[in-house]
Amino acid sequence: MSERERSGRHRTAPVLDLDAIIDDPGTRIVVCCGSGGVGKTTTAAALGLRAAERGRNAVVLTVDPARRLAQSMGLTELDNTPRPVAGVEGEGRLHAMMLDMKRTFDEIIEAHADPERARQILTNPFYQSLSSSFSGTQEYMAMEKLGQLRRAGDWDLIIVDTPPSRSALDFLDAPERLGRFLDGRLIRLLMAPAKAGGRSAFKLLNAGFGIVAGALTKLLGAQVLKDLQTFVSALDAVFGGFRARAEQTYKLLQAPGTAFVVVAAPERDAMREASYFVERLAEERMPLAGLVVNRVHRAPAAVLSAARSTAAAEDLESRGEHELTSAVLRLHAGRMQLAAREHREQEHFVSAHPTVPVAQVPAMSEDVHDLEGLRRVGELLAAQ
Repeated sequence: MSERERSGRHRTAPVLDLDAIIDDPGTRIVVCCGSGGVGKTTTAAALGLRAAERGRNAVVLTVDPARRLAQSMGLTELDNTPRPVAGVEGEGRLHAMMLDMKRTFDEIIEAHADPERARQILTNPFYQSLSSSFSGTQEYMAMEKLGQLRRAGDWDLIIVDTPPSRSALDFLDAPERLGRFLDGRLIRLLMAPAKAGGRSAFKLLNAGFGIVAGALTKLLGAQVLKDLQTFVSALDAVFGGFRARAEQTYKLLQAPGTAFVVVAAPERDAMREASYFVERLAEERMPLAGLVVNRVHRAPAAVLSAARSTAAAEDLESRGEHELTSAVLRLHAGRMQLAAREHREQEHFVSAHPTVPVAQVPAMSEDVHDLEGLRRVGELLAAQ
């Protein structure tokens, strides 16, 4: 027995039973997370459809800007409002929505500020920039929308497709990042006039603050500084609610009714990111369900190794015979080598995290573009 075969005996991961998770009425939130381009959106949509067809009242929240989810569910568009999905087979129901970051931010302001203060905030140029492009806003708004859906109580299962960030950890870091921004020295400084009774934008409590204001005026310009202070002053009453809701949603993610599904492709960078995310979830005491490995290539005829296939192709080529057979043999060798590389990447993960359940989804011959394709992915996720 080879060393690889002996080591493989000790690297069999537990099987991830996704049907048991979505069938459990105690499961209220499933969060699909992982690095970009690994199939999170498809996994989330497939789980949502399968859950609905097994009797759950599910909603899928996606933040994928490619809008593939809308197309695969037969919807002309997705927006910030959950839309019913037609064609679901079974007693359950399925809704889908796409996070509109700017609209969600506007809704928060409108709900937690009086009309005049809300108007000041929504028309302020700094708010318009912050709500559209501030680092972490998309991730924070995804958590806000999750909290809104959970509080509404209209669905017994919410499936979240996390943002396609450079790092899968951004979703968990968003509340802390926003808190650091709100607690920053510049924000506190600019908020000081409002807390002192609304004095002029350039008389910041004392001479020391006046010097700072003068420097900022030279750097930014008087109108820009005034706009910035107006924005910060108007938001003062709303900031506390931002932080409180973020903390509530964070606790919701830690609750027993939540299940994190880490999604990866069988590639080095994606598996490394998945490993890092599993460790981070453990540190944050988040309930991890397991790992889904998408687009796995299987060896079509394992009895014919890559080495033997290559040797046979070389022999035929040297004799100038059976060109088509030679090409098929080389194609088979390449497929075997790819499957072996993917297997090694998964072995590394299992070695580092032997107790994490794993589900594999074989690579499909074509992209998922309709409900039938999502249904097939759901079947593959369950057939472990």
